[in-house]
Amino acid sequence: MAEPFKELFSQKFVQDLAAAVKSTDKTFKTEAFVSHVLDDDWPDRELKQRMRHITESLHQFLPPDFRQALHILTSVSAKFNGLSHMVFADFVEHYGLDYFEESVQALELFTQNSSSEFAVRPFIIKYPTKMMQHMMKWANSKNEHIRRLASEGCRSRLPWAMALPQFKKDPAPVIKILEILKNDSSEYVRKSVANNLNDISKDNPETVLKIAGKWLGKSKETDWIVKHGCRTLLREGNTNALLLFGFQKPANIHVDKLKVTPKIRMGETITFSFLLSTKEAMLGRLRLEYIVDFMKANGKTAPKIFKISEGDFTVKEREIVKNHSFRPITTRKYYAGKHGLRIVVNGKVMRESEFLVV
Repeated sequence: MAEPFKELFSQKFVQDLAAAVKSTDKTFKTEAFVSHVLDDDWPDRELKQRMRHITESLHQFLPPDFRQALHILTSVSAKFNGLSHMVFADFVEHYGLDYFEESVQALELFTQNSSSEFAVRPFIIKYPTKMMQHMMKWANSKNEHIRRLASEGCRSRLPWAMALPQFKKDPAPVIKILEILKNDSSEYVRKSVANNLNDISKDNPETVLKIAGKWLGKSKETDWIVKHGCRTLLREGNTNALLLFGFQKPANIHVDKLKVTPKIRMGETITFSFLLSTKEAMLGRLRLEYIVDFMKANGKTAPKIFKISEGDFTVKEREIVKNHSFRPITTRKYYAGKHGLRIVVNGKVMRESEFLVV
């Protein structure tokens, strides 16, 4: 079994961190720090709780002056990398808000070994104009990690992070950064641009459609960004988004012979199939999806859409066969009961059925 995510901040990490700080600050009380961090509640703390607890403990055991403490952590940070390295940016987020220049310089350094995407957000909220101007500079950096931070740090709906409501209302400052990065040489950066665009689409769909229309066809890189950035609009069946990528209303498409496994046990797999057909010369360009209406704990159902395929179908008929597993996964809990199944073609529900999970 895979080790729990929270073990990124393990006992060994805490001990290694203490030893690294001690090598820079001879007055640091190593044993007291480790004992303070690994308290009785430590085993029950999850990932972000552990990180914040380490941050608060560092603040308690390092010099009280933020600049002095930051100097020590900056020296120590090079010895660590990966997600656990984010504890250094977390220290800046929690204690450095009143020290803009020093903090921003540290976040730029720290992001090169991990990411400062969470830590930069309170600075955007407190210093909106000043911070976004600095992120414009980051967008032109020679370092891809810093350029990615310019995009990822200002995502309005970054998962696991505080939202940025001002950018939900008006994403114009964010779009200026994305314009700089849309042709970035790094796929790592371009993926962040696409995810940022997708965030914007959830609050400002028309804005994203305008950007998509402007960027589409400029290069294979921007084509990928636009397609990935419009994924929520496509899943929602947004007509203009579908038309942008060549998916017409399925007026001459028929979905027949829908068959689905009527009953399965928890952990098993359903199989469903259906026949696509048309009286035209060919089926044409299609985006095929299906919706499962999952039974929830409260006895109601909640929909989740899944993609089957998309492309140009040059035949008049095509049988589609698909499996969907109900094997337990960490991101979804299954419940017994009647579930719904809906077949979606180019954003339109064409056929529906049901099956039972026992």
